[in-house]
Amino acid sequence: MYSKELMEHFRKPRNQGRMENPDAVGKGGNPVCGDVMYIYLKIEDDRIEDVKFETFGCAAAIGTTSKITEMVKGKTLDEAIEVTKKDVEEAVGGLPPVKRHCSNLSASVLHKAINKYRSEQAKT
Repeated sequence: MYSKELMEHFRKPRNQGRMENPDAVGKGGNPVCGDVMYIYLKIEDDRIEDVKFETFGCAAAIGTTSKITEMVKGKTLDEAIEVTKKDVEEAVGGLPPVKRHCSNLSASVLHKAINKYRSEQAKT
């Protein structure tokens, strides 16, 4: 049902855990399946220096969030905001149709964090 890549990220998630004093936090959830995600960003010179996540949900939700953190760590905000749900799905080797919302959620939560950071920076 799940690819080897996705199961590796589910069993051994990368960048998992809460971040102290993040520069931005994205939060999202899916009321239908109950998944909840938080993505924390530490940003320096418009680049993602560190990223952490907390995901409460199924293997696909945890695996896709772990993978997206690897995909964007070290990227500029402009590069990271371009990561799409399709990019995440492809990076984990595909998802069953009923689990595609998990890749959508991880990309959406990342974009929320970046947009929140940019909004706060515009105020200063």
